[in-house]
Amino acid sequence: MMPLWKMLPLSLAILVLGPLQGFAAASDLELVVTRQFDSPILTIRSSGAEGNKYGFEGGRVLKIKGAYHLFTSEMVGDPHWVKMRLAHWVSADRVHWQRLSTLFESSGDFTGKDPRAALWSPMPVYNAKEGRWNLFYVAYQAAHDTSREWLTNHEGRIWRAVSKTPGPDGIDGPYEDVGIILQRGRDSDSWEGLQGTDSFFPYSIGNTWCAFYGTAHTESLPISSWQVGLASAPELAGPWTRSTQWNPLKMETRFIENPIVTKLADGTYVAVYDVERENSIGYAFSVDGIHWSAGQHLVVQKGDGIWSNDVRTPLGLIEEGKDAFTLFYTANEKIAGTRADGYGVTLTPGAVGLVEVQLERVGRAVVQGR
Repeated sequence: MMPLWKMLPLSLAILVLGPLQGFAAASDLELVVTRQFDSPILTIRSSGAEGNKYGFEGGRVLKIKGAYHLFTSEMVGDPHWVKMRLAHWVSADRVHWQRLSTLFESSGDFTGKDPRAALWSPMPVYNAKEGRWNLFYVAYQAAHDTSREWLTNHEGRIWRAVSKTPGPDGIDGPYEDVGIILQRGRDSDSWEGLQGTDSFFPYSIGNTWCAFYGTAHTESLPISSWQVGLASAPELAGPWTRSTQWNPLKMETRFIENPIVTKLADGTYVAVYDVERENSIGYAFSVDGIHWSAGQHLVVQKGDGIWSNDVRTPLGLIEEGKDAFTLFYTANEKIAGTRADGYGVTLTPGAVGLVEVQLERVGRAVVQGR
């Protein structure tokens, strides 16, 4: 018999299935590192990174016609985490990179007035129906922190831009802003915090679209949690509707940011994301793209290959054949004598790292649901 959710529009399926606790599915999947690169492959010292003061953080890597395309946030100046560029890099071998273009640049305004003061997390997604590459990214207001609130990045809004060049070769852009597709407002859920919408990644399920979106409770220090939920839309352009009765998801207990989803050859979905675990990234599986397993953790740096004091954000899984994947991630470089700030973050330059990963079956039971 066809599963219930396949008989319904995605948004309705989530509402119907949401109350079902402990929805179970057999799974025996695990990601295993098969090769660790013991130094970063892209840093502020790399050719093309001149003028990038604080390095790289987040984004996505895609493989197209044998070339690796990196879309990332460059923390180019002061204020730190505010003066930003969204950039596009390309590599033929994963190690040597060429910077192609600046996609968008933030104003760096630190008064709290400019809604595009800081730009983050560029996520390219191809829309076959539209025949265009779409680029989703976060725009924040920015101001000095107070004793009660973290305001460096707040009231995040998700912008959608579209490549002016049609077809798969339009990945290089240029990209033109279309508008905001998700933000904090009257239709927000109670679990959404002052940071606004801090991440967004859409993926298709059948003929409809689903997306992870995130937020953080930066209205009160110390920050209590970073969470994610689901939204759905009939088209990639929207309109996007929050899956209120299902959110927030419980893949992690306190901290989860920037999930990126890959659909495997057997139809299983896997999400990789930033997690609060030393030298690690997080990941979870789903049989339908809606119900997600509890998070697992993948150590990407160990032994003599620990070059970072803070592993941060995976940039997606890239299929290389026979259940093998390339996984790029961003991390802050380890520099002797540096200390963490009041939020536990060591503000050394962000760099891009690399591991090779294998999908293995280990006989593990996965319980899905909240």
